[in-house]
Amino acid sequence: MQPRELQRLLREKRERLRQLRFDLAGGKVKNVREIRETKKDIARILTFLKLKQK
Repeated sequence: MQPRELQRLLREKRERLRQLRFDLAGGKVKNVREIRETKKDIARILTFLKLKQK
């Protein structure tokens, strides 16, 4: 993937995480594991972007 695509995906994942946290506070989240998985996806993307910069 190109860095621009990864940046776009990173923005989408961060927005999804924000929405999940908001829903969790409101008691709407049924799958709490999705929050953990989204955070891991964000970490993977950030790691890959760091490696691409070197």
